[in-house]
Amino acid sequence: MNFAERLKTLPSVAHLASLDLLDSGGQVIASLHNKPGQAGSLAVYHGLAQQHDGKITPAAAALGLQWYAEHTADAAANPGKHPNIDRLVAWSQGTASYLVQPHNA
Repeated sequence: MNFAERLKTLPSVAHLASLDLLDSGGQVIASLHNKPGQAGSLAVYHGLAQQHDGKITPAAAALGLQWYAEHTADAAANPGKHPNIDRLVAWSQGTASYLVQPHNA
């Protein structure tokens, strides 16, 4: 399944303005907004959090890389081009979990 097809299977993010990713200390380390260029990533991270008790765990991050489909290979070939994918690569190889804090529109 390619990325566009995957997005159709994920929960709607129409009600979200953004979401924050927080480290174990509660510090915001990244924010994703419901706007062109980020809405797909917002949907991926939101969907992962819904399946993993509001967190991005290493297992959730690995699943997210599958969901990004063809973009994951592009991210591997072009480091820095897809920071939201690069983040999941790092998190999938670690042990930490990150809280997802959604903000309604």
